[in-house]
Amino acid sequence: MKQERIILGIDPGTTIMGFGLIKCVGQKMTLIQLDELILKKYSDHYLKLQKIFEHTIGLIDAYHPDEIALEAPFFGKNVQSMLKLGRAQGVAMAAGLSRDIPVTEYSPRKIKMAITGKGSASKEQVAKMLQSLVELKTLPKNLDATDGLAVAVCHFYNSGKAVSQKSYSGWEAFVKQNETRVKK
Repeated sequence: MKQERIILGIDPGTTIMGFGLIKCVGQKMTLIQLDELILKKYSDHYLKLQKIFEHTIGLIDAYHPDEIALEAPFFGKNVQSMLKLGRAQGVAMAAGLSRDIPVTEYSPRKIKMAITGKGSASKEQVAKMLQSLVELKTLPKNLDATDGLAVAVCHFYNSGKAVSQKSYSGWEAFVKQNETRVKK
C-alpha cells in the first residue's frame, strides 16, 4: 500500500452529490476539500447523470485521487428512488473506472459504524464526529458533503483490512466480479 495517497469519497445522489477528499500519509489524514454538487436545478434525470459524471471527472483531474470510495445504495421502499440513486452511483463509479482508479463501495451502515462506532448513527452524529476527526471549523449547510467525506474516512480506516465490500480496479475487474450481469 502506498505511504501517501488521496482518497475521494462520494455520497451519490440525484438531488445533491456530496464529496470529500482526504490526503493520507501513513496513519494521518488531512482534509483537502469538502463540498457538494447541487442537482436540484436540473429537471432532466439524464442531464443530472451527465453532471455527476463530468463533476467526478473534474475532481479526478484536479486532485488525482489514488482511490475512490462510494456509498452503496441502500434498500428502501421506493423502487424508483433506489433506481435513480443506483444510476447516480453508477456514473460516479464509471468516471473513476474510466481513469483506472480503484473504486470501493461501502454500505451506509458500515460508513456510520466506521465514523461513530454505531451503525444506526444519524447524519448529524456522523458530521459532528467528522468535525473533530478532520478539524472542521464549521459544518456545511447540507450534510451531504459530510456524508461524502465520511465515505473517504471510512475507506481510510478500512484500508489494508480484509473487508466484504465490493472493490474494482478497472472495467476488467468489474466484469470479472459481475459475470452474471454481463450480456454475451
